[in-house]
Amino acid sequence: MQFMLLFSRQGKLRLQKWYVPLSDKEKKKITRELVQTVLARKPKMCSFLEWRDLKIVYKRYASLYFCCAIEDQDNELITLEIIHRYVELLDKYFGSVCELDIIFNFEKAYFILDEFLLGGEAQETSKKNVLKAIEQADLLQEVRHMKQRLPAASSRRSDLHKPLRDDRPKHTHTQPDH
Repeated sequence: MQFMLLFSRQGKLRLQKWYVPLSDKEKKKITRELVQTVLARKPKMCSFLEWRDLKIVYKRYASLYFCCAIEDQDNELITLEIIHRYVELLDKYFGSVCELDIIFNFEKAYFILDEFLLGGEAQETSKKNVLKAIEQADLLQEVRHMKQRLPAASSRRSDLHKPLRDDRPKHTHTQPDH
């Protein structure tokens, strides 16, 4: 796989993952061309198209298009299955994923993609294993977050044991009279 793009029906790019080195200018040009091409296609048309020297495989889920570019010798049906598996993983994680989940949790969507695909190839086909890795990463992140908050919290906690006012009688030391 050369790259994966997620975009809305309005043509707004929601996620992009590039597995080949390209300039930002070229990425923008490719994105613009592909978004226009895919959005112009009728719903009943085939989800595969030839574009430049690549094959484009796309699938629409609700308001989002998942679009992948693969090489000529790559299998379109496997790519469709990869797209579907990614959507299943997003669904499991977010509980019926929607476009807003991707917008507001894009770093998590990228993380899930990175756990699933490596260098444009499926590295883990088991949904359970991918979700377990994500769950472990979430726990680790939570623990780190808690540790960062602990020093400040523990200093505040020690203040809780100090009396608000010191009502103890003050002892004054006076010199004895001689």
